[in-house]
Amino acid sequence: MSRSVLIVVTAITATTALFAQSNPHEVQPERPTVATHAGTVAPGWIELETGAEYDHFKDATHGLVLPVFFKLGLAKRVQLGLSVPWAKPAGSDVGFADLSVALKVRLLDHGVLGRFAVQPVLKLPTGSSSAGRGTGTTDVSLLLISSHMLGPVSMDLNAGITRRSGDGTAAPRTSTVWTASFGGPATGPLGWVFECFGYPKTNGPAGSPSTVALLGGPTYKVSSWLAVDAGGIIPIAGTTTQPKAIYAGLTWNIGRYR
Repeated sequence: MSRSVLIVVTAITATTALFAQSNPHEVQPERPTVATHAGTVAPGWIELETGAEYDHFKDATHGLVLPVFFKLGLAKRVQLGLSVPWAKPAGSDVGFADLSVALKVRLLDHGVLGRFAVQPVLKLPTGSSSAGRGTGTTDVSLLLISSHMLGPVSMDLNAGITRRSGDGTAAPRTSTVWTASFGGPATGPLGWVFECFGYPKTNGPAGSPSTVALLGGPTYKVSSWLAVDAGGIIPIAGTTTQPKAIYAGLTWNIGRYR
């Protein structure tokens, strides 16, 4: 998603599925929210998340983000994530953006933190910084993930921090993110998702003011192994850097890879 410092670009009651999951072929969407949940793909299984986000900035320019995220179950509580996104910044062409690798490790399943996981992330400067498809920096991030069930409603709370290489000219040396995501059933396979997320103020030559935005829309579980989503993003603070957006995508539990 826009300005995300972590991999993430849930519903279909995603947290419901991860709290009670017994079928390894059951899809566990982390998209469309900026937040992720504490669930992990079953060992030996692979899941794909992909879609498109169309951004409209305040200066009337437009951009396109095409996230592609593979999730591989390594162990019962460990998931490897590989993000290979494409992007079309305003005034530029479509091209490969910055590749990221994440390792989600679930530490707890119960208690005050609910299902709790940590996710370190390494982002590499594979996208063109001159074309606006990358920052030209190597980033190390850490995301804290707390997932809960509130009756039929899932709640995923995230807090993250990113530290970047470079002198702060291309991108701030340090940035943070917070999210509060909720999802639940509507009727039958139809569900909903709602999220509030924010990026606090950053400093340095590339610093920017704080942004806060709302995300929401319907989700639909096509089958146990396929879910689709659509919706929009509306900024409520920091509107000069956070665009309005519409998005659509899918999560597909492909099957076993070993």
